[in-house]
Amino acid sequence: MSNLNWDDDDAPEPGPDDKAADRTGDQTGGKPGEDLDLADFHGMARLIERMHRRYLDVVRVGLSKLGVEDIGPVQALMVMLIGEDELSVRDLMERGYYLGSNASYSLKILVDAGYINRAANQRDRRTARLQLTDKGRELWEGLRRMEQAQAEALVRNETEVRDLKASYRTLRRLDRLWGDMVRYSCLDFD
Repeated sequence: MSNLNWDDDDAPEPGPDDKAADRTGDQTGGKPGEDLDLADFHGMARLIERMHRRYLDVVRVGLSKLGVEDIGPVQALMVMLIGEDELSVRDLMERGYYLGSNASYSLKILVDAGYINRAANQRDRRTARLQLTDKGRELWEGLRRMEQAQAEALVRNETEVRDLKASYRTLRRLDRLWGDMVRYSCLDFD
């Protein structure tokens, strides 16, 4: 277990833009979204972006502790996405939301460093299949141990388990909403 303490009282002091921090209003009754403070939504969108950068920093430190210096955190996340599976490049791109040129660059680094095998698909020679090498599986296992330690530091009781699951459900809904808005061009602001 970690010695980190993630209690709410360790959170940064609310700033002048954090209107919701002082709000204790009743969430019952009224129309959906009536009690929604747009600052909460905007803050969450900014927090997601900042957390991604911070997570990459955590992975970078984890790689350093594992003695891995030949790849960066983005490539390490690709190793995590592949895991025990054998994926096509397209599947990897969809799982990780990578752009084609970025994925190709990172895959080349991983192949050259010996973390993944990239082989042509037997049925369709135009597509490549990706699979971790022994070196890649060793890295994957080290990164999974790192994630396990982070999860144990974050979630220490049943209430925190429920909070984590609720946060995950909310982020998944937001991901679907934003994806649908882009796919179906339903950005109707009227």
